[in-house]
Amino acid sequence: MANAKGNARVIPADREAIFLPFQSKWIKDNSRIKLMEKTRQVGASWSTAYAADERAAAQGARFDEWVSSRDDIQARLFIEDCKMWAGIMNLAAQDLGEVVIDAKDKLTAYVLQFASGRRIHSMSSNPDAQAGKRGSRVLDEFALHKDQRKLWAIAYPGITWGGNMEIISTHRGSHSFFNGLIREAREKGNPKKISLHRVTLQDALDQGFLYKLQQALPADAEQQVMTEAEYFEFIKNGCADQESFDQEYMCVPADDNAKFLEYGLITGCEYAAGIVWQRDLDDVFTGQLFCGVDIGRKKDLTVLWVIEKLGDVFYTRRVETMANMRKSAQEAILYPWFAICSRICIDATGLGIGWADDAQDKFGERRVEAITFTGQVKEALAYPVRGAMEDHTLRIPDDPVVRADLRKVQKTVTAAGNIRFVAESTPDGHADRFWALALALHAGSGDSGPVVATSRPRSAIETIGSINLAGY
Repeated sequence: MANAKGNARVIPADREAIFLPFQSKWIKDNSRIKLMEKTRQVGASWSTAYAADERAAAQGARFDEWVSSRDDIQARLFIEDCKMWAGIMNLAAQDLGEVVIDAKDKLTAYVLQFASGRRIHSMSSNPDAQAGKRGSRVLDEFALHKDQRKLWAIAYPGITWGGNMEIISTHRGSHSFFNGLIREAREKGNPKKISLHRVTLQDALDQGFLYKLQQALPADAEQQVMTEAEYFEFIKNGCADQESFDQEYMCVPADDNAKFLEYGLITGCEYAAGIVWQRDLDDVFTGQLFCGVDIGRKKDLTVLWVIEKLGDVFYTRRVETMANMRKSAQEAILYPWFAICSRICIDATGLGIGWADDAQDKFGERRVEAITFTGQVKEALAYPVRGAMEDHTLRIPDDPVVRADLRKVQKTVTAAGNIRFVAESTPDGHADRFWALALALHAGSGDSGPVVATSRPRSAIETIGSINLAGY
């Protein structure tokens, strides 16, 4: 092909073929239950939409397609892919828009109807939307759903009378139900008869993915000059850390046994995509504001974490990171937030002593608490973070850098039986966001006075249930 773009070394045998081998294999697999553990952004959902169109549009098709996506945005994107394929294949399809599928529970779906009379229903993550529906299932980004086990339990009975179930996802920790399904199929005799597919970034590159990408990108895109090895390093270097790269691109689930916070706990508290969670100083706040500050200067970051308490739930409203800035420049960012917060907790360890003293002089000792990190203090601060996540009384950004920072913290036990909380230091900090969040939660706990560790592995923030203000 004379006009081919890019510097890819692996050229598909059929350059004009729409799908790469791993995509074709997935599309042609008609197994009753099939599962793909996959790398990011290599067209798995895109090719799944093609297969859904083929099934729904076929003459004599018996089943509708019921698709569960991670959130409303992904649900819309999936149906857009279906519409795109319908146009390419000249399939008679009518976009019915957003349709109510359960008026009682206010559940809706984006619907595409074919001349066969069959429909593709693309829904967001609520597992209840799958209840009582008969037909094929597509569970996209399955491991990112807040309750994977419940989603499986509700979706699976829908294929009793026919149809198939497709599960597609990257990993989200070794303790996830998704990883349990894979291990059961691979190591325990596969009692559910799942047809397993696996595609890593390297697998996709070995099959010609970079060539396909370079043909689709503008001629001046930086990826055009890359070989497969260079592109691999380009993607790896852009990830938050090695664990994130292994999980997102190499199908290696993060080891939940080695970390204080499991992936499921973290992602279960993240805002849904599309929710504008960040607030500015001049916004109107209806609840009380609290903040925590972890102090750094050169090696580590200074992090400000601001939360708003509404009912029993703490909503993250601002996360600011500062590196290699003079104290005066950092205070110019911090102090306006201190002025509107009800309580502030500052890391007063080492160089933080002076920061805390200055803040107390300006805002008063009753509002500003100086906290010196010791082993016992870290223990008393860390458990409330996990407790708030377990009780779903915390909302945090859906941000891979924040997620990676929260994952850095590990709980270890010394030879003397003492608990220590340690974190790997990287160019992006030393779990500084975790400790800023922990300090903010302590500020909002209602406790005053020194932080005291207890044997109670629960939150110092008493929780009596949660309220549904996720979109506030």
